[in-house]
Order: sequence, then structure tokens, then C-alpha cells
Amino acid sequence: MPVSPPHSPAPAPSRRELNKAATRHAITDATMGLLRSKGPGNFTVEDIAEAAGISRRTFFNYFGSTEAAIASVTFGFLDTALQQFRLRPATEPILESARAALVELADPMTVAPIAELYSMGQTNPQLSRSELEAWDHCTVQIIDAARERFAQSAGVEIDELYLRALAGSIISCGKAAMDVWFARCGGALTPASLSTLRQLLIDSMSLLGSGFATPAAAPAAQPTATPSPDRH
Repeated sequence: MPVSPPHSPAPAPSRRELNKAATRHAITDATMGLLRSKGPGNFTVEDIAEAAGISRRTFFNYFGSTEAAIASVTFGFLDTALQQFRLRPATEPILESARAALVELADPMTVAPIAELYSMGQTNPQLSRSELEAWDHCTVQIIDAARERFAQSAGVEIDELYLRALAGSIISCGKAAMDVWFARCGGALTPASLSTLRQLLIDSMSLLGSGFATPAAAPAAQPTATPSPDRH
């Protein structure tokens, strides 16, 4: 089997890139802080800008609305996972790479922001718009990452239906993992609860990769013989 060439280390980010990342992070942190203290729909772009220590104009250089800033919480997790995905060998099955990328996010706290946002959305319907925007963005990002992967494989034709069905399936599995986590753990943000969510996300990719093979059935219990009545 051909061995994929090792990936070249990514160039170190420039000072400008680091400053932009820091500003984006400050906006996201400020948005989450306002969500916790005021609730969705009860703060403005100006409130976020003030909390982040930036101007209103700078805010709009990064996000077009408060909803977009809220959705960026989910984007941050996805971007981290996709960074790991892109480090996987180009010859590896794509769903195996997706699962491995999640395994590499060993610290359960990596899922804390999306877990907290999801939990808020369960009791605040106003967050549904931001959630939909976030999932749509994630779908596009996954399609782009999968397209990049196939472009690395010579002779592999890129099928748009495959890409879109794949991305939609991954998103649906991610949502299912979040639903099960919330039902089991009630949205708790403890290390144990977040570890459960991380494992559910990994397991959902395993299910998708296996084609949702039916789990092995437990051995059927042997019927207990009914003792015959004594004959005298």
C-alpha cells in the first residue's frame, strides 16, 4: 500500500494573523459572557464591542450580526477539528480521518463552548437561528475539507452528491450525539459530562463509518427447563 508523504509543517502565523485571531477570540468570549448574563436577544453589537474592548466598526470587520458572533462558538470547535482532519494521511478513508480528528481532541474542554451553547439553546428558542447558521457553516466547511482531500488523490473524481451527502450525514451524527448527551447529562459542563460528549461524537463517526451496522445481538437466553412433577 502506498505511503502518503509526510505533511510539511504549517508556517508559523504572522503577527497580523495572531492579532486577528486574538480579536476574534475576544469577541467570542464577550458574546458568551453576555449570553450568560443577559440571555439571547437582550444585548447589542455595541454591548459586545464594549465588552471585547473594540470599536463597533471592528466588530463588523469580523461578524455581520450578534447571531453570527454567537454562531462563531461552534465554528471555533469545527475549525480545531478540521485542523486535525487535514493532518491525516490522504490515503486514509475519510470517515476514519474524521473519527481520528476527534480522538486527537483529547481534552474534553475542547467541546465545552459548543456544549454550553447547545444547552442554552434548549431553554432559549431565540438561539435556534444562530444554531442553524452555525450548522450551515459547518456543512460548507466539511464539504470544502472533503473536496481538498479528494483533490490530493490522483484519479479520484470528485462527486458533488457524495460530498454533500457526506457532510450532511456528519452534521446529522453530530447533532444526534449532542441530543443524546443532553438527555444523559442534562447539559452539565463538568469534566465527566464533557468527556461523555466527546466520546459520543467519536462514536457517532464510528457508526457512520461502519454504515450503521447493526450492533451484535446479545446471545439469546436459554429457556429454563420446567421440572417435571414428581411421580409417585
